[in-house]
Amino acid sequence: MNKENIKKVVLAYSGGLDTSIIIPWLKENYNNCSVIAVAADVGQGDELEGLEEKALKTGASKLIVADLVDEMVDDVILPSLKMGAKYETYLLGTAFARPVIGKKLAEIALQEGADAIAHGCTGKGNDQVRFELAIERFAPGMPIIAPWREWSIRSRDEEIDYAEAHNVPLRISRETNYSKDKNLWHLSHEGLDLEDPANEPDYDKPGFLEMGVSPLKAPDRPAYVTIDFEAGAPVALNGERMKASRIIAELNRLGGDNGIGIIDIVENRLVGMKDRGIYETPGGTILYFAHAQLEMLTVDKEVLHEKQKLAVDYADLIYNGKWYTPLTEALTAFANKANEFVTGTVKLKLYKGNIIPAGTTSPYSLYSENLVTFGESDYDQAQAAGFIRCWGLPTRVQALREQGKL
Repeated sequence: MNKENIKKVVLAYSGGLDTSIIIPWLKENYNNCSVIAVAADVGQGDELEGLEEKALKTGASKLIVADLVDEMVDDVILPSLKMGAKYETYLLGTAFARPVIGKKLAEIALQEGADAIAHGCTGKGNDQVRFELAIERFAPGMPIIAPWREWSIRSRDEEIDYAEAHNVPLRISRETNYSKDKNLWHLSHEGLDLEDPANEPDYDKPGFLEMGVSPLKAPDRPAYVTIDFEAGAPVALNGERMKASRIIAELNRLGGDNGIGIIDIVENRLVGMKDRGIYETPGGTILYFAHAQLEMLTVDKEVLHEKQKLAVDYADLIYNGKWYTPLTEALTAFANKANEFVTGTVKLKLYKGNIIPAGTTSPYSLYSENLVTFGESDYDQAQAAGFIRCWGLPTRVQALREQGKL
């Protein structure tokens, strides 16, 4: 990349520590270039407040806010829910948002005639891959500037030093500068005391948890919730039909109030290192649980087991930035087909971090009380003897060979 040719840059902008100092850094190191800050609205709420004023004061030529909430939910989250995709035990919150953000950055860069796209991802993390593969898909060959792979800054403390020297306003202090990422689906926490897996997280520290409370602080009474699904997608909450993004938002509130969806994990990053993080995913945790309950009734054994195996591959594709690929499209088609009859109602009880099944119904249920009852049934149990004899034939032949009786 010839820096002399970089006159206009589109920056993925959140207003956090990294992207806040990138604006003056770009202008210092790339010919006082014009910086178009692009803030993706993926449901992070009040984090968007005051962004335009901050971006302009920091040196951006303008701020573009792109509403990507429903695209993220409908195009990425719902297929993943249908597949039951988890990366290890992580519900992919950050990874869900990155494909649609990268796509929008590429679209805006082409529309604005930008010479490059910049992002604030570190050279250690997964997001640099997710952003850049999405950009390659929709703006192939577009130059990408990743300051963390260029500048001399080596820590968040040095970032704060740079911000203070350049009069960049910050919402954090040196004591509270956890690395956080928030969207409609989740909130992640990394850094500071969490970098040592031996340290117990202080969930009750003021300002730490943002989407809910710890199970110890949850009410002493359970809360009930009912979710309706059609073909694997949530369509109603407590009997009220609403779009999926609103269902997630409402479940975030209900789940957060009851201490649902907090996990503490050490995950395997794409670049090869292990990373410790705390994730809050109240609504998503409830939806995954409810969907699995309905699948138990409506999906046959072979399809369910195959889908559970493919879910690992699907989660890997999302986690590793391979969302816009033919394999993802093919597996999404499988997930949609497998969920053709995942329609019904799931009732759950939420209590101090626990999700307890409270009844599931479906017009497409494969469950037959007549077949499984301990009472009188149409099932002829005598037929099981012949089935077992045929099923065990290979075992019997192997035993006869070992005894020399074949």
